[in-house]
Amino acid sequence: MELSTPRLHLRPFRESDAEDLFDYARDIRVGPIAGWPPHESIEESRRIIATVFAKEGVFAMEDKASGRVIGSVGFVDRHPAGVQPHCPDDEIGYALHPAFWGRGLTPEAVRAVLEYGFAALGLERVWCGHYAGNWRSCRCMQKCGFRYQFSRSQRVELFDETRECCYYLLTKEAWRERVSGAV
Repeated sequence: MELSTPRLHLRPFRESDAEDLFDYARDIRVGPIAGWPPHESIEESRRIIATVFAKEGVFAMEDKASGRVIGSVGFVDRHPAGVQPHCPDDEIGYALHPAFWGRGLTPEAVRAVLEYGFAALGLERVWCGHYAGNWRSCRCMQKCGFRYQFSRSQRVELFDETRECCYYLLTKEAWRERVSGAV
């Protein structure tokens, strides 16, 4: 599956994207605030492409102007309330190269993936979460129509710390109202 926005081509990751992924994933401003450590090598980025980013519904954010992969966006196959076998929900996650921050690219990508999730995958609700202090992620969620639901402490083993995580929700009904211009 591939998606297109005015400035981005959203497509499955390829092994050849490892250098572009490493370029932003090694930056200490990207991973740690989202709960994952900076990548230490291109090989590590290749492993992430082959495992985490190989899942259906995960997209490379390719900048149309340069052809570079500048981020990732997609469904992470989690539910903040735990396993919900009869509930067509998912959680969306994203990361963006700091050189591209402040341009509205992440909301542009998230909106395209939301349309795919609600219209093609039949999701009824999409969750999104951020750790306290990650105001950029919070702002993206708000721009895309997500509404705050709850917060809870979460243990982040990779950093040996506990963080407050804020969860937001967008329902299919609220999404339809937004895209139809009713909101």
